[in-house]
Amino acid sequence: MLGPGDLKRGVRVLLDGEPYAVADVHVQTPSARGASSLTKVKLRNLRTGQLLDRTFRGGDRIEQPDLETRGIQYLYRDESSFHFMDRESYDQFSLTEEELGDAAGYLVEGLEGLRSLVLDGRVLSIELPTTVVLRVRETAPPMKGASAQAQTKPAILETGLQIQVPAYLEAGEAVQVDTREARFVARAKP
Repeated sequence: MLGPGDLKRGVRVLLDGEPYAVADVHVQTPSARGASSLTKVKLRNLRTGQLLDRTFRGGDRIEQPDLETRGIQYLYRDESSFHFMDRESYDQFSLTEEELGDAAGYLVEGLEGLRSLVLDGRVLSIELPTTVVLRVRETAPPMKGASAQAQTKPAILETGLQIQVPAYLEAGEAVQVDTREARFVARAKP
């Protein structure tokens, strides 16, 4: 059992029989004497992806789901699904783009370092590594005299994901992308 003070971004909880991941936390401390602090939490349902706002008081107890995580590898995509393989059992499974949500924009064939979240034998979602390497498919030509400071331009990556990159980058270059914030980290070594 967790208390409201244990809730941080990414922590998983069980509410009304449904598994959720904490997306955002805001703590309010009332000025009235004797009043307990309030923890306002934005939760993402791990089955449906729906967002839910919930407020907890200082003494509330929150249950944790019995989730299992397994190492997986991304294999390929077809018209309707993304296909993965469990690295221990070699079982294959697929998830739709709706089930993956934003994670779909970071998947390239053969990507490793992924983990699946499994509840009651069913894969709910996947966890991405902190950074992934993707190629820049389209971007404006490099700006003459652009340095590594402050100037950015939009770029479309090989998966269709759009991020801001430094002005000196060209199409075809590989870049490291932070999967938590969809932001450029560094050039990747070829």
